[in-house]
Amino acid sequence: MSGAPAAPRPASAEGTGPGRPDLLLVPPRARTGWRVLPARVVAMCVVELQKLRHDRTELYTRAVQPALWLLIFGETFTRIKAIPTGGIPYIDFLAPGIIAQSAMFIAIFYGIMIIWERDAGILTKLLVTPTPRAALISGKAFASGVKALIQAVVVIVIAAALGVGLTWNPLRLLGVAVVVVLGSAFFSCLSMTIAGIVLTRDRLMGIGQAITMPLFFASNALYPVAIMPGWLQVVSKINPLSYQVDALRGLLLGTPSHLLLDFGVLVLAAAVGIAAASSLLGRLAR
Repeated sequence: MSGAPAAPRPASAEGTGPGRPDLLLVPPRARTGWRVLPARVVAMCVVELQKLRHDRTELYTRAVQPALWLLIFGETFTRIKAIPTGGIPYIDFLAPGIIAQSAMFIAIFYGIMIIWERDAGILTKLLVTPTPRAALISGKAFASGVKALIQAVVVIVIAAALGVGLTWNPLRLLGVAVVVVLGSAFFSCLSMTIAGIVLTRDRLMGIGQAITMPLFFASNALYPVAIMPGWLQVVSKINPLSYQVDALRGLLLGTPSHLLLDFGVLVLAAAVGIAAASSLLGRLAR
């Protein structure tokens, strides 16, 4: 008789023969690093849209303040002609500034959300994933841009109903959307940076309320830069909101503007904001 039977051949990862399936399946490598950035941004934007779909109250209440600015402030100063606006009605001049203002007011308190996520333990779970911190901040920043974009649509509809001479060119409206998102991304990153410094919601609320109106009044949203005092003109030139308003006026009204400079400043401001907020994310999570 022959000896012990030969041991069976081990299955190969390459397959066991022609036409037969592999016995060892190798899972695809997980996406890491900046390859997850588009998915992270899209996921955050979807979350914001779902929030608005389930509760539209915030959308309605936030539309009240821009409507009052246009109806009361805009209509009054259009009649008295106290502010030189280059030959266009004051309410037309004001409308892009109110769009930028309403977007900023939404974004400047976005850091409260990240503090709430810290307190709920969500932020710690996000930080142990392979997603870079800058990708997490970018996702939240552009999600706030989606929220602000919806608010901008509401303000544009109100302005059109009041007879503001807005353009309806699709390419210009696309540029308006990009400007709103970039501006909101910067101000939300500013809010998250402040959150990483002060660490509490109460302090963030106080600082947010303290800086929103100075940012608004130290811009060209309500009046041209040329009629400002010299020191305020300097502040306006370093205020990203001024470049956002200038771009919105040029796109929506066709007034003279510096679109390349405006877009460049907004992109740079958003990039700096993302870097600053990302560097403080670990401190916030501790």
